[in-house]
Amino acid sequence: MLLETLRFLFKTVSDLFVLVVLLRFYLQLVRAPFQHPLVQFVVSLTNFAVLPLRRWVPSIKHYDSATLLLALLVSLCSTSVLLVLSPYPFNFTAPPTWLGVALLSILELFRASLHLLMGAVIVQAILSWVSPYNPLAPLLDRLTTPFLQPFRRLNVGGVDLSPLALLLLIQVILMLPVTWIEQSVFNLLTRVLS
Repeated sequence: MLLETLRFLFKTVSDLFVLVVLLRFYLQLVRAPFQHPLVQFVVSLTNFAVLPLRRWVPSIKHYDSATLLLALLVSLCSTSVLLVLSPYPFNFTAPPTWLGVALLSILELFRASLHLLMGAVIVQAILSWVSPYNPLAPLLDRLTTPFLQPFRRLNVGGVDLSPLALLLLIQVILMLPVTWIEQSVFNLLTRVLS
């Protein structure tokens, strides 16, 4: 019982930190204005880890690779700790185990990115109904427009259905390929370790 509570708390804190670090990466990617309060909050919350890492990891083609590497490292540590705390015996000296942990960590970053996109689309849709001139709206628009653009023709009776189509597509991606890859990696790990 105590071990499950510890796993839950550790996973929650690490997942939230990965989400904030990924949000920082994506806000920089879409060139969100630094004066926005959300951007300032995210930057100040992650500066303690990103700034020291930037001394060693340079940007690659205007991409903040230090921030992305931080998200990957936190996800890698989190996955490793959760596997250690799991009831299954994992042998971390075997190379296939590390490959599996790395794949699970990359998959977790992809899943977190999809959840961030889902959250942005949902909040943007709600704000468009209740508060269309909210200061958060332009920031959400920058984050979601590249993904909503292919669905913009889904307009029925003046109602934009592109957020609904994108949310359905994200759910299908999360349910089919992401779950299948995750199960395959877990099966590989259990086969190697047994």
